Parts: sequence; C-alpha cells; structure tokens
Amino acid sequence: MDKPESEFKAAAIAVLTVSDKRDASNDSSGDYLREAASEAGHEVIDHAIVKDNKYRIRAIVSSWIASDDVQVILINGGTGFSASNSTPEALQPLFDREIDGFGELFRMVSYEDIGSATLQSRALAGMANQTLIFAIPGSGNACRSAWERIIADQLDARTRPCNFISHLKKP
Repeated sequence: MDKPESEFKAAAIAVLTVSDKRDASNDSSGDYLREAASEAGHEVIDHAIVKDNKYRIRAIVSSWIASDDVQVILINGGTGFSASNSTPEALQPLFDREIDGFGELFRMVSYEDIGSATLQSRALAGMANQTLIFAIPGSGNACRSAWERIIADQLDARTRPCNFISHLKKP
C-alpha cells in the first residue's frame, strides 16, 4: 500500500460530457464537475462535449490519455442501459486496468437516491497510461454524488489509507 502524502497535490483534469443534447450553454453536469474540481484545488486543463458515439468518445479520451499533461479524466453521460449509451464500450478497450470497485461503490451510493434503478447505471473507472478515468451518469445528482462521496477523496493525497494520486503520471 502506498503511503499517503501529508499535503494536497493538485491533479491536472480534463472533463468530457457525452450527450446528444448538451452544448456549452446547458452543460450543467460538466460545469459542476469543472467547478468542483477547481474548488477542490485541482487544475482543469481541458474540457469537451461529444455526441454519444463510441469512436468519437474514444478519440477524445485517447488523446488525453496520450497527453503528458492530463492526469485525470472525468466523463459524464453515456453510461445508461439504453442502446444509445456507449461510454463503457468506448472506454473498456482503452483501460490498462479497470477499477471494478468504483462502479460497485457508485451504485451503492446511488441506491440511496434512486433505489433499484441504479442497476441500469454502468458507471465505471480505470487506468490507462497512468491516467485515471472516471465515467459517471450525466445527471447532476449522479455527478454530485460521485464527486462528493467518492472521487474527491480519491484525488486527495491526504486520504488514508490510500488514494490514486501516487499512481498518476507526472506532468
């Protein structure tokens, strides 16, 4: 187990909204994630909105994974169970390692708000080229729950007994 740090270390974050309906004027979930990350002390270095198409999603995420600058990618949207949602299919081939516990924990947290409907959430996370990737539903409540109850702590080097900061690429 890695020894947690005693001080906060900012991560370089990119935020991707996957939606066929959102644009810069109404991307409230993407706005929330960027604001929450900035308020926590992280640096949001890029963001984008993309239609729910696994190849377009994969292209953007791949460029961030290959970048020397992006350490964390936060993706909202495209994780539902309908056939038009393709975020998990876009991401899984890119992962060096999947973080199975994230989806399980997200669904546990989400159950408190939406009950058994959480079964249709395909939230997931993984690592690729030392880049941490979280994919969560696009609703504002889901983004808030994921950030406040899971992600924020895991992006804080002071979180004990462990966090993901030491596993990220060095920019």
